[in-house]
Amino acid sequence: MTTDVEHHPWQPYVPPHARLLMLGSFPPARHRWCIDFFYPNFTNDMWRIFGICLFGDKERLVDTEHRTYRLDDIQEVLIKWGIALYDTATAVRRTRNTASDKDLEVVETTDLDALLTRMPECCDVVTTGQKATDLFTAHFGIAAPKVGGQTAFTFAGRTVRLHRMPSSSRAYPMKVERKAQYYQPLFDRLTAHTQNDKQ
Repeated sequence: MTTDVEHHPWQPYVPPHARLLMLGSFPPARHRWCIDFFYPNFTNDMWRIFGICLFGDKERLVDTEHRTYRLDDIQEVLIKWGIALYDTATAVRRTRNTASDKDLEVVETTDLDALLTRMPECCDVVTTGQKATDLFTAHFGIAAPKVGGQTAFTFAGRTVRLHRMPSSSRAYPMKVERKAQYYQPLFDRLTAHTQNDKQ
């Protein structure tokens, strides 16, 4: 087991008028990145899930030729639909040389109260793995929903819904198209809000 503490490489990505906060556990080690941004591992399916849910095309945000993602397009999508990204841990030790949550020892957790306070319009939170779900539910003292389920709680006078989604990691035994079916209702709600704002 390494004793080196690894600190989160990025600040929270919070676009204006963010309505949805997506929380993972912690980024993979740098050698696994293909972009300098969240969900950077090319074998992680998060940006393919986004492609399916928002464009009906899992490769829409993928640069297959160069084995990377289209970061400018991703950030444009996040801003357009008001999706914020961060993780539930800000410092960890890796007990093994893997990207698995089970091999992360959390040294410092994210200030979730401060993060949600920054987003007064955010009423939906997604956790994308078991460790993220455990840290979030422990902090707010709420029950953990099943995969595909949700738990509502009150924060700063507003109702917030925690959604437990399938992990976008390839290690999670589910096809990307099936994972996207779990995420689709959330994206549909966001697109409906966006269309209403324009009217």
